[in-house]
Amino acid sequence: METIYLCIVIFLFVLAIFDLMVGVSNDAVNFLNSAVGAKAASFKTVLFIAGIGIFIGASLSNGMMDIARHGIYQPEHFYFAEIMCILLAVMLTDVVLLDVFNSMGMPTSTTVSMVFELLGGTFALALIKVHNNDMLGLGDLINTDKALSVIMAIFVSVAIAFFFGMLVQWLARIVFTFNYKKKMKYSIALFGGIATTAIIYFMLIKGLKDSSFMTSEAKQWVQDNTAMLIGCFFVFFTILMQILHWLKVNVFKVVVLLGTFALALAFAGNDLVNFIGVPLAGYSSFIDYTTNGMAAGPNDFLMSSLLGPAKTPWYFLIGAGAIMVYALCTSKKAHNVIKTSVDLSRQDEGEETFGSTQLPVRWYVSV
Repeated sequence: METIYLCIVIFLFVLAIFDLMVGVSNDAVNFLNSAVGAKAASFKTVLFIAGIGIFIGASLSNGMMDIARHGIYQPEHFYFAEIMCILLAVMLTDVVLLDVFNSMGMPTSTTVSMVFELLGGTFALALIKVHNNDMLGLGDLINTDKALSVIMAIFVSVAIAFFFGMLVQWLARIVFTFNYKKKMKYSIALFGGIATTAIIYFMLIKGLKDSSFMTSEAKQWVQDNTAMLIGCFFVFFTILMQILHWLKVNVFKVVVLLGTFALALAFAGNDLVNFIGVPLAGYSSFIDYTTNGMAAGPNDFLMSSLLGPAKTPWYFLIGAGAIMVYALCTSKKAHNVIKTSVDLSRQDEGEETFGSTQLPVRWYVSV
């Protein structure tokens, strides 16, 4: 019997490879469109910078993997066979869904896809379990509090991104729109220092706090010295940006490229769970079952072990990072999605990917 589930685990990892490739193709627009649209550097240079960010972010990621283990369902009420059914359904649906969207050149949220696939699969199986067992309810099987908080966080993040994007754009327009070359003499260093410090703050202090290499002592030191670090970063980068401006280096392009690196790193660290979190949960379940549940059988062994924190082996993270970089550099669908996003923000006329179709109308005039 365990041979069947071993094949399922292997199949989950095969699907994870495809999911990594289609997922990166879909999400490439999130961290590439700004640099490509602003023409901050050549396309190959932007891909190179983003590739480094993705590989580092994936290699250091580990903090979000618990969502796939116990963030949506309550594993202590599901048997091993049921958990494997949910995870297999999620991976199959995710690969097909993302590939369909990529083929149409339409970006979608991999996080929303993964969360609602888990929620849908759990809900379907929960209905069957509730029908067969009067002692259990939907609230016992679905982690409603965590699922609701994840869904609310998705929608709130959209609103926060819209507000702060509008605010930063408004401030940048006020400073640089009129006579910006004259104002750059005294504002470019300050603008570059603030922008770079904000990027470094979220990338190093906030973004990597849950990384696998961070010890509790290092986290505590960063937390105790956050103000000092921010101040040092601001002074250093303000001076650096002024020197670069004197050397005729476009500071705006430097900020955009640094932001691209930070976005790629954050994407890999945050969204890696969307691609390999489910297969890793299946792998962990299989290891627990073969170690402790062979006597009980797959239909009688509860998966309480998934309640524990995820401990992702480093070779899975490095392998996932390498696949993501390869997909970013070679996927034509990724380039198609980026083209769609950049075309939507262009100022000149051009051919629309999703244009309107004129319906033939016949006019009959009676005399």
